[in-house]
Amino acid sequence: DGVSLLAELGAVDLDDTSDKRRLTLVGKRLARLPIDPRLGRMVLEAERLGCVREVTVIVAALSIQDPRERPASAREAAAEAHNRFNVEGSDLLALVKLWDYLREQQRELSSNQFRKLCRTEFLNYLRVREWQDVFRQVRQTAAAVGIHSGTDAGHPDRVHQALLAGLLSHIGMRDGTTREYRGARGSRFLIGRESRLSKNQPRWVMAAELVETNRLWARMVAGIKPEWAERAAAHLTTRSYGEPSWDPQRGAAVTTERVSLYGLPIVVGRRVAYERVNRAVARELFIREALVYRRWVSPHVFLDENDQRLTELRAMAERQRVVHLVDDDAVFAFYDQRIGAEVCSGRQFDQWWKRIRPANPELLKLSVADLVPDDGPAPDGFPTVWHQRDLNLEVTYRFEPGAAGDGATVHVPLSVLNRVTDDGFEWQVDGLREKLIAAVVKTLPKQLRRDLSPLSEAARQAYLQADPSAGRIADELARVLGDLCGRHVAPSDIDLSGVPDHLRIHFAIDDDDRTLATGTDLDALRRLLTRPLRETLAAATPGIERSGITTWDFGSLPRTVETVRGGLTVLGYPALLDDDDSVSIRVFTNAGIQERAMRSGVRRLLLLAVPVPIKALERGLTNSIRLAVAAFGASATVGRGSQSGAFTPASLAADCVVAAANRLLADNGGAVWDEQEFAQLCTAARRELAQSAAAALHLAGEIVATASRVIITLDRLIAPAVAPAADDMRAQLRRLVRPGFVAASGTARLDDVLRYVRAIERRADKLPGDPRRDGQRMGEVTALEERYRTILGGLPRGAVTAEVIDAGWFLEELRVSVFAQSLGTARPVSTLRVARVLAGLPGGR
Repeated sequence: DGVSLLAELGAVDLDDTSDKRRLTLVGKRLARLPIDPRLGRMVLEAERLGCVREVTVIVAALSIQDPRERPASAREAAAEAHNRFNVEGSDLLALVKLWDYLREQQRELSSNQFRKLCRTEFLNYLRVREWQDVFRQVRQTAAAVGIHSGTDAGHPDRVHQALLAGLLSHIGMRDGTTREYRGARGSRFLIGRESRLSKNQPRWVMAAELVETNRLWARMVAGIKPEWAERAAAHLTTRSYGEPSWDPQRGAAVTTERVSLYGLPIVVGRRVAYERVNRAVARELFIREALVYRRWVSPHVFLDENDQRLTELRAMAERQRVVHLVDDDAVFAFYDQRIGAEVCSGRQFDQWWKRIRPANPELLKLSVADLVPDDGPAPDGFPTVWHQRDLNLEVTYRFEPGAAGDGATVHVPLSVLNRVTDDGFEWQVDGLREKLIAAVVKTLPKQLRRDLSPLSEAARQAYLQADPSAGRIADELARVLGDLCGRHVAPSDIDLSGVPDHLRIHFAIDDDDRTLATGTDLDALRRLLTRPLRETLAAATPGIERSGITTWDFGSLPRTVETVRGGLTVLGYPALLDDDDSVSIRVFTNAGIQERAMRSGVRRLLLLAVPVPIKALERGLTNSIRLAVAAFGASATVGRGSQSGAFTPASLAADCVVAAANRLLADNGGAVWDEQEFAQLCTAARRELAQSAAAALHLAGEIVATASRVIITLDRLIAPAVAPAADDMRAQLRRLVRPGFVAASGTARLDDVLRYVRAIERRADKLPGDPRRDGQRMGEVTALEERYRTILGGLPRGAVTAEVIDAGWFLEELRVSVFAQSLGTARPVSTLRVARVLAGLPGGR
């Protein structure tokens, strides 16, 4: 019967019993009519979509031979007449337009006139009558089961959707940009040339019939949307799905769906909820992504509380360098055991939690016991704040071996960088101190490691016995390890540079929310940030700094200025800064810089208040001294590596004035800080400064004259045997007599400098007699001088103390003792004594 035929053609899959019954009746009745049995489903769909009349017209037209004639003798005239009824995008709707035209003409014309009209417009009158008869029969059959035509015209899209219900196997998708279409079950067809759509081809089409001649052709074609076929052919489609992914906006796992009909992809890439595919996996993804990884925006308070607890545990893991203190699988298991099996998405969770929460509000709150086993590490020994005097510095931890900042980092605000000292940082936090000491023990010399074996036990005992409050870690560990092995361990044997970076304290210098610099050397960071630190201190103490000062008109200058910034006490060190023709008040970062700046600043202000005429001083020089100074200044040999021609009588006199002012300051207790003390200093300067400068100029002139003679002597020593010694003497002379040497040496040392220059002259005179012996002595001296230069290079900026400077003068005394002993030395000196002095300097061992 008709129903069997429709089912065989794949057009029947209705869940509604009434629809099945009606389709059965329609099918049986239509089966008695001369029409395609697939058309029954079209009629039922037309009722649902409100386009029964249009579909009935098309169904009747498709059941007969086309009433439009195209005689070969008048093909163009026929085409012109038929084209009046064309509808954009649909050959099928053209039938409805033709039908409406014929019905209107039939009402207005007599039978003969209507017959003549059909003949004139290339329409077959008998087929038109047959079309009308079939239409009437289909309408009556549909009306018998309660399907009636409406009064309103159906929308074209609805008409096409209704027709598609019976033409599912006649749909096609255009193959790229070609004119060919891919059809059902691998078929391929072209749109017939008589179709309106043969030129402007849509992406998807359906055809009333497919005719095979030289190839497969589609006739009576209409453009469609592929998604229309999904509902009409739900029982015939095949669905495939991609991999699931998480959608934080939906709060659910989603995937892409592909729907195919007879091998044609009618839906591609549609996002659907994954719970339709696999509820178990969708639930797992929801718990892991939404609750464990927190990729879900939710108002539930317990999630924020759990996040805070997890953050605390992860910070503990970073501090203790534990890889899996917080296990995501443990968090997943916690939620998995408590959340209902029906929950697969955020919407379902909200509904479930709304029902469960009143009875058990604490159900989903995490605790440490839920995540950390009983034998897990304790948080002791890993402080989050480092205390140094009144400063409380934040400490953070990072566990990422090999990365910068791995280990403990102390955050130092830029404004207090000048107040933070190295004290205690080399001992590390207590939680990492035992590992630090173990790493230090491994770097000990081989003999000490042998005496301390087993090293692990020795490191443990050293950790237990060492007292971090005792001072430097090198000194304390040397003492403790010496007691453990029963032999002397020197602090120099303790090598902290060889321990892994994560066992050394890192520093991060922060300014507001920015990190300016990081590193393990606090002094290096201070040098790097000297300028921004000074600017920060100046900004924190407004109203202190001034410039263009030529007289002491600012009362007393405080030694320190304190302000509070961000809860921290910011400490600055104001001082006078020498600006050549004036002074300015600047706030410096530490007392050492303040002291040096203040000396030069007070000296400049003193020289402005009590000027010493340079011309008058120059007149005290003899002509021979003037000539010697000019000759020495013009010497290319001395100028090498320094400012050639910088020596003039005027510059030498100015240098002596500065040196005399320095001596005056030293004799009167150094830099002064208030106006009354400065006035007393000015009184002393008026009494002593000019005389002291003149005396210094006399000695300085004699030094330069002697140095000029030495240069002449050295220029004659050109033989290869004496050239190394001559070069050594030139280098020594450049150290001693250079632009500004009077102020650099000080007036108290000018007699010594003159003796050192005369010693060079004495050595130069004796050199040609025994260059081999001179070379042996020079080797002993230069070895010690090289050691001294190494010590100087290793000292941080500002750490050159008076003791270090005196060691340099001691080396000059050694040269007098070695090369010109008859001139005598200011104190007992020998290579052994100098070596001991150098060993006692910082970094000298």
